[in-house]
Amino acid sequence: MIHSPKQPTSAKLPRRLRRAELPQDTEALARYLIGKTLVRETPRGRIIGRIVETEAYVLGDSASHGFRGLTQRNRSLFLHRGHAYVYFIYGMHYALNVSAGAKGQGTGVLIRALEPVEGIEQMQRNRGIKNIHELAKGPGRLAEALKIDKRLDGIDLCTAKSLWLGDALAPPAPISTSKRIGITKEIHRPLRFYERNNPYVSGPKRLNQ
Repeated sequence: MIHSPKQPTSAKLPRRLRRAELPQDTEALARYLIGKTLVRETPRGRIIGRIVETEAYVLGDSASHGFRGLTQRNRSLFLHRGHAYVYFIYGMHYALNVSAGAKGQGTGVLIRALEPVEGIEQMQRNRGIKNIHELAKGPGRLAEALKIDKRLDGIDLCTAKSLWLGDALAPPAPISTSKRIGITKEIHRPLRFYERNNPYVSGPKRLNQ
């Protein structure tokens, strides 16, 4: 079920996901997270968004930050599945990933877009815009809307209070796949997952039907 684009539904607090519920396989985790919720607790209040778009970065994937091994920058990507890997992109934005697989594997899932559910006014202030559809459409906008930065790198998204993964508030619409966006290596692989025809999904319309 997709919420009305004009009147996103305010919801009760979702149940926190347990690590045991997260699929071990990176691609399976990227699909599993569609429709689940991301909860951000801030001094100004709670922000909740439905995850409507993800990308998997799997073992042996040359587009993955973990492809060349463990470094100081990507160490959070090598934690057990369910931890936050936050990094700076293009010299101006942060991006949020969920570590995947076993400890030391170095795979992850990029959270590309959210459908706002709660805390919309706070998201609008954080972004400096009113258009609901543009608040968290794309990883940089998402991080800005939820005030996600390097200070959240490495936190456990299954136990932390400031940022955590929650269960779905309602079953997702059909999930589709496409090639990944914004990379130059292995772009042909169908490792991008999204809720079909959801107006909060990023990327060109031809990839979102």
